[in-house]
Amino acid sequence: MNKKISKSIAAFSILVGTCIAPVAALQSFGQELTDANGNAVSSNAAQPKSKGGAGFVEIVFGSGWVGTVLWFTLFGDGALAIYFSIDSSILIKPDRLMPKRLLDGVQGAMAEGDVVKAMEICQQNPSAMSSIVLAAFQHIEEGFDAIQEAVNAASDLEQEKIQQRLNWISVCGNLGPSLGLLGTVQGMILTFDALASGGAGDASALASSIGQALWTTAGGLVVSIPAITVFYSLRNKANRLILKMTAMTMEILNGLRNVSVDPGMEEEAVA
Repeated sequence: MNKKISKSIAAFSILVGTCIAPVAALQSFGQELTDANGNAVSSNAAQPKSKGGAGFVEIVFGSGWVGTVLWFTLFGDGALAIYFSIDSSILIKPDRLMPKRLLDGVQGAMAEGDVVKAMEICQQNPSAMSSIVLAAFQHIEEGFDAIQEAVNAASDLEQEKIQQRLNWISVCGNLGPSLGLLGTVQGMILTFDALASGGAGDASALASSIGQALWTTAGGLVVSIPAITVFYSLRNKANRLILKMTAMTMEILNGLRNVSVDPGMEEEAVA
């Protein structure tokens, strides 16, 4: 029990760290630098104090309509990553994938040798576990080897269903850096357009364009790092639950080695 608690605390600490690190990196932008003697040196010392850094709203709406569209796309990507993360977290729970009522009912029915009753219980409690057990029951007349193959095939199918839900988190995580890079390229294009137009003397305008470009990259990483962390965490949890369900199913079905089933009753239960 203590080992499980330690693992949970460690996983939570890693998740919090990966979520906070990008935000801390963003907060560090524009902080003062230090010289060789340790004295604080402002990175904008050459600029008048009245010219403060651009606010976030100005960064979003001050990079042209293309940049604004990219920012809102990035916001949408982050919102979708949060939605799919919450949705998958709710889905990938032992109580959802392998309800206790289902396990108790099937184990009780198998203890009585009543396979038909066990199949009815699975049909009344639809879940990933019930699908795996039902797939095994549908092949009980073909021998235990056929049952094992059916269990493995059903487990792979349920794992694929869960993986398809999780893949959306991965898509959102991979889109973040791509959108950020596209925003960076767009900012660089604006910068070089300004240089080509003879704006090389206005260093503050050039720095502002470059800053806006880098902000999009930072925003993409802020979306990507937590999303990828959540994706791999939930994927590993889902794999562990699938393996556990497969092992429990085989343990329950060990009694089928000596159980005979009336084909007519089995077809009636499946129908």
